[in-house]
Amino acid sequence: MISTVKRGYSLRIMVKKIESKTCDEPLHERGFRFTAQRREVYDALMARRDHPTAVEVFMRVKEKMPSISLGTVYNCLETLTECGLVKHVNLDRAPSRYCPNIEPHAHFFCDQCNAVFDVPLRKDSSFEKVWDVPPRSVVTHHEASFRGLCPDCATRDHQKSPINNQK
Repeated sequence: MISTVKRGYSLRIMVKKIESKTCDEPLHERGFRFTAQRREVYDALMARRDHPTAVEVFMRVKEKMPSISLGTVYNCLETLTECGLVKHVNLDRAPSRYCPNIEPHAHFFCDQCNAVFDVPLRKDSSFEKVWDVPPRSVVTHHEASFRGLCPDCATRDHQKSPINNQK
């Protein structure tokens, strides 16, 4: 846990970082083993950091491990999330997505193509400097998201606009 002082009050933030090169440690600390199924699910998330749904992870893992079930993939994702190796990402009533980036960041959801992108904090910034949390609050988890059009969709929409075609 990190304690900081902001505008005269204390703000405590729970920070979880995985510093070891292996994923075994966070799992073992919670009494889990890094099974072959968990390894394949984790590797699928790390290979393409596109915030897949559980079904998308299942389809990727099934190529390498044909006997795996969707239920097993859900259980693996739940365990990896519980151990802090991945983040569970939700937007409205859409299917849950999974993010392997455990550093502090927000998400950008494209309303047109449904892509999800990580939005990192600026290098000269920190969580404490971005949000004005009420005094004496204890932050144990934070989640921020943005919605709009990704650069590709915004460019396509801009080119299709009747106003732009009149030029």
